[in-house]
Amino acid sequence: MAAIDYPQQGYGSPLQGLAAISHEIMVFMRGHYRLDETGNGKDTLRFRQGGKTILTVYLRQDHLTFLVVLGQKERELFEAHREAFSPFLLAYYDVSKTHHDGKWLFIDVTTPEQLAEVKKLVLLKKKPNRKPFPAQTAVYGMCGQRCDLCIHYTGTTDEQRALMKPYLDRMWGESDWSMRCGGCLSDTCYCHDAPCPAKSCAAQKGLSGCAQCSQFPCLKATTADHRSMVHTETHLADEITWGILPYVPYQYEKKEGEAVE
Repeated sequence: MAAIDYPQQGYGSPLQGLAAISHEIMVFMRGHYRLDETGNGKDTLRFRQGGKTILTVYLRQDHLTFLVVLGQKERELFEAHREAFSPFLLAYYDVSKTHHDGKWLFIDVTTPEQLAEVKKLVLLKKKPNRKPFPAQTAVYGMCGQRCDLCIHYTGTTDEQRALMKPYLDRMWGESDWSMRCGGCLSDTCYCHDAPCPAKSCAAQKGLSGCAQCSQFPCLKATTADHRSMVHTETHLADEITWGILPYVPYQYEKKEGEAVE
């Protein structure tokens, strides 16, 4: 169970404080990296590939603590690019102890600016390994999720559903995945008769979809975005790929104007 009690925020409300930081680090890590997520069920989450931990997150009552371990080659790279980091990060680097397996940086974060420094450090430690799905085949719902990557979408093949199902079962609990949906504007949309919160909110604001909203993406804009917060569960990389990312904005595609890593 997380140590942080995130405040409840209404539909369409922008995230604030630690909730925003928690959400941003999950979107960043999942969008850039294909990693297993290993939690201890209490207050710690590790992003791992094989036997190597890329980033550890500790949940505290009023902040998040990030642990990044830099090996010798990574320290040499850091030293070559010191000017790219802020005094905030450099202070942690200079006082952190070096052990046999590397320099351990425990970084306390309470602001988006501090989190941006942690993200730069992670990118220095490991190059992104998340391969985006082709945007050319994308079919988007009004909420911004990738309908074409959903097991319920009528355009999904039986072969693709067979690939998805084991990971969805582990992520969401074994379920009946037989419902079919043709998309938001179709007569076979799963919420055709009772509009989902995204449709209702967009209509109330006079918008044709969530992506037109200045507050998009918000925490509840899409099906699984409420699970894009630091947690302490354990999930394999493929569970995240098929059980979370299709339902969260800006995970498989870069934001407009954003450079590819």
